[in-house]
Amino acid sequence: MPKMKTHRGAAKRFKKTGTGKLKRFKAYKSHILNKKTQKRKRKLRKAASVSSADYKRILKVLPYL
Repeated sequence: MPKMKTHRGAAKRFKKTGTGKLKRFKAYKSHILNKKTQKRKRKLRKAASVSSADYKRILKVLPYL
């Protein structure tokens, strides 16, 4: 059986934490920032963890993570 290829788009978006969870960054922070409040932009800076519903699906496209 051949080696599986890593989905390069997913590899750039997700990182594994020390405890084995997947870390992701939040959307809506790239443009049209002047109408968004400072509080909203500040909260978008922090990374979030991937939900348990999506966890298996993401691991499937990142076999060597």
